[in-house]
Amino acid sequence: MLTRRTLLATGTASLFAPSVARAAFALDPIYVPQTVGITKTYGAGQILVLPKAHFLYLITEPGRARRYGVGVGRAGLEFTGTAKVGAKRKWPDWRPTDEMIQREPKTYKRFVDNTYRQPGGRNNPLGARALYLYQNGRDTMFRIHGTTQPRSIGRSVSNGCIRMINAHVEDLYERVPIGTIVTVL
Repeated sequence: MLTRRTLLATGTASLFAPSVARAAFALDPIYVPQTVGITKTYGAGQILVLPKAHFLYLITEPGRARRYGVGVGRAGLEFTGTAKVGAKRKWPDWRPTDEMIQREPKTYKRFVDNTYRQPGGRNNPLGARALYLYQNGRDTMFRIHGTTQPRSIGRSVSNGCIRMINAHVEDLYERVPIGTIVTVL
């Protein structure tokens, strides 16, 4: 039987539920995009990724950069070196690499023995935007992309790609043209 007390308690709890849910996914303020000082080694317009620190820097001018928090590849799967942004996509489709399927066949079982590609959208692991990293004109299969797992920011847990909060990768996407140099140390 529904009593007045139960109705009031349930109604009051539902008022606070959204803020509790948001608090559970609160991003550490250190990973919020911000302008910071940086070494003058890199030229304006370049991207520098420091995986151990979990930061991506878009160099805006000598000695200044826009810094974003990122999630990166777990040990043994991380990308290092220099690449160029060879393509950009909004709400990209996705398929795990053959290596990912071999490493985790249960996780990626819907991709085994077929050519299925998951369409872009809110449940797609690449999130809202993707920057495709190329070396010598060839796709490296590594990306800077959004994520459906915001808790992975600040951690080394991906299959090698560089993950960002969707709103942050949307911001970066608008600032970065194809051909941008990306250095991952």
